[in-house]
Amino acid sequence: MTDERIGLLVLGLGNTICGDDGVGVAAVEAIGRGWEAPEGVRVLDGGTLGLSLLPWLQMADRVILVDAIAADAPPGSHVRLDGQDVAHAAAHRLSVHQVGVADLLDGARLVGDAPEQIVLLGVVPESMELTTDLSEPVARALPELVERVVRTGAELGFPLRRCA
Repeated sequence: MTDERIGLLVLGLGNTICGDDGVGVAAVEAIGRGWEAPEGVRVLDGGTLGLSLLPWLQMADRVILVDAIAADAPPGSHVRLDGQDVAHAAAHRLSVHQVGVADLLDGARLVGDAPEQIVLLGVVPESMELTTDLSEPVARALPELVERVVRTGAELGFPLRRCA
């Protein structure tokens, strides 16, 4: 890690051995394989590292969090939250690692280095059982989740390019 500012941090969150909870990590892995990030963009697998990710948030101007999101919608449904809605969701209803995400966002605010913009993109999980496989509805939703992350990066001024 360097002390340079990061224009956009794309951070995949989740536990890859808890089924659909690993969808955020799967999405950033797919982006890493199929997309080229421009200068100023970092795409990271944050897993379940929680507060260990605080230095990354402190260096970032904008952040896209990618995660499984508990919501009142069918499994595989896409969810987008922006700004304060992200912190509220992290505190009340994300996924099995919600305390880590809430602590991470609170920590960034407390030290005065919270990103200017935070967007949370995710998919409603079907199963958080002990497995490394995504459920069928979440696996079907994964390509669209990747596309949504790429579109949101462009909206925030950081267009990713598909690898040749």
